[in-house]
Amino acid sequence: MTTQANFEQNFKELKNRLKLISDADPDQYHNDHSLTRYLKAFKTVDAAFQAILKTNKWKKEYNVAALTEEHPNVKNNLALKKARVLRHRDMQGRSVIYIPAKNHSVNDREIDELTQFIVYCLEEASKKSFEDVIDNFCIVFDLKNFSLTCMDYPLIKNIIWLLSRHYPERLGVCLIYNAPTVFSGCWAIIKGWLDENTASKVTFVNSEEDLCQYLIPDILPTDM
Repeated sequence: MTTQANFEQNFKELKNRLKLISDADPDQYHNDHSLTRYLKAFKTVDAAFQAILKTNKWKKEYNVAALTEEHPNVKNNLALKKARVLRHRDMQGRSVIYIPAKNHSVNDREIDELTQFIVYCLEEASKKSFEDVIDNFCIVFDLKNFSLTCMDYPLIKNIIWLLSRHYPERLGVCLIYNAPTVFSGCWAIIKGWLDENTASKVTFVNSEEDLCQYLIPDILPTDM
């Protein structure tokens, strides 16, 4: 059996297995695009199925549905301009999460509140995806005016955990823009936490000309 044929067989098995529980509980439902992402990320039917159940349980317990623009933590961090899901897309049609590092200080944040805000951003970017065309998104970390107080390792660990466990295969590309020399030491640490597949999606962009390969610079906010 070819690799493609094997994947298709596994996909069919995963879909049938999930249908048994989603028929009884519609909240357990995942569409074909989501099933494909979980199967790609977790490799086997059993692992993908268990991961989906864990995500469904986490979304309910974390009350992800309540994380809207009106949620106090979301509203506060939007006002502080910690991150934004942009109106425009990148060159591939991906939704874009823009994170200006200069607006963040590790000494002036509440990690659980900020993680809730990141979940809101991941959810918004996912909802904006044209899944029939491209079902992953672009994250831009803008490191202009970056200093070491902006570097928040616990938050980065949370983002990595969220992407790998509950938003698998959603990251299409992560652009590190305007990185100063001092960030090279930070990156050496962060890279050690990433699997090979995720690390390959991280790209350092050092000029507006290079940025144009991924998105039109004009879509980046000037008010953050």
